[in-house]
Amino acid sequence: MTRTDSAAPRRPGRSRRLRIVAAVGVLAAVAGYLTVQYVSGGRGSDQCTVRSADGSYRLTPEQAANAATISAVGTTRGLPERAVTIALATALQESALRNLDHGDRDSLGLFQQRPSQGWGTERQIMDPVYSAGKFYEHLVKVPGYSRLPLTEAAQRVQRSGFPQAYAKHEPDAALLAAALTGRTPGALDCEPPRTTAGTGDATKVRAALASAFGKDVRPTAVAPSAGAAASGALAVPVRADRRADRDGVPQRGWELAHWAVAQSEALGIDEVAYGGQVWAAGSGWHTEREASKREKYDTDEVRLRLVR
Repeated sequence: MTRTDSAAPRRPGRSRRLRIVAAVGVLAAVAGYLTVQYVSGGRGSDQCTVRSADGSYRLTPEQAANAATISAVGTTRGLPERAVTIALATALQESALRNLDHGDRDSLGLFQQRPSQGWGTERQIMDPVYSAGKFYEHLVKVPGYSRLPLTEAAQRVQRSGFPQAYAKHEPDAALLAAALTGRTPGALDCEPPRTTAGTGDATKVRAALASAFGKDVRPTAVAPSAGAAASGALAVPVRADRRADRDGVPQRGWELAHWAVAQSEALGIDEVAYGGQVWAAGSGWHTEREASKREKYDTDEVRLRLVR
């Protein structure tokens, strides 16, 4: 008997092929999403941005906080902006500026340092201040590191299997370094940290400042005005600094101000004021004229208002 079409041997029909294609597409989309979440640390909504005449760069609050720590550790050691740029480019390549608790073999942290290679204990390496300090400790031993190509300087420290990979991060690292060392005023904005930030704790802010910048950075509490509730504000003194921008405002002050903005979500900082400008969570930087009701701040201190 002649077979009809319905009795013919079964082959994948058009509808089945479409289902397979659709399933592959969904899997690809999920894989892409997970990749983005892995690279960005899973924080796609709350973003920080560095903007200057040289360009812009977006990063998560976690990445901004780690970058600010790397910068603070470098400048506290008296190292030049170039050293900070090299360190930031290295951390961008090694961990995407995230404090990873895993990596190749026993690699850990921002710089993927290995306990088995003498970089420190696992606990030490997972401390961003410690790991940044160890990177700089090795970097300054490289003769003429500040004049070397970034890739070569970073490779002398890291001994990576992919040394050329550091170069692609140099433009972003330079942009970050200029802002975080204070050379580019008002360049870093994080918004809106108040959506997830907890209540600010002055003790934690003091500890974080001392850890990153040294124990000589001692913020003092700001007394509330008459009849007002507790202000939850701190004044961070700006010590004498030879570095100054074109308007004569110390870079050190802007370095501290940008550090506070970068740490705003982690430490519950709602407002930062310095050099006639005020940063407020969710609205960015404003000049004193735009924020006429606010107290005027000079360049001798950076003022922080904590989330209450």
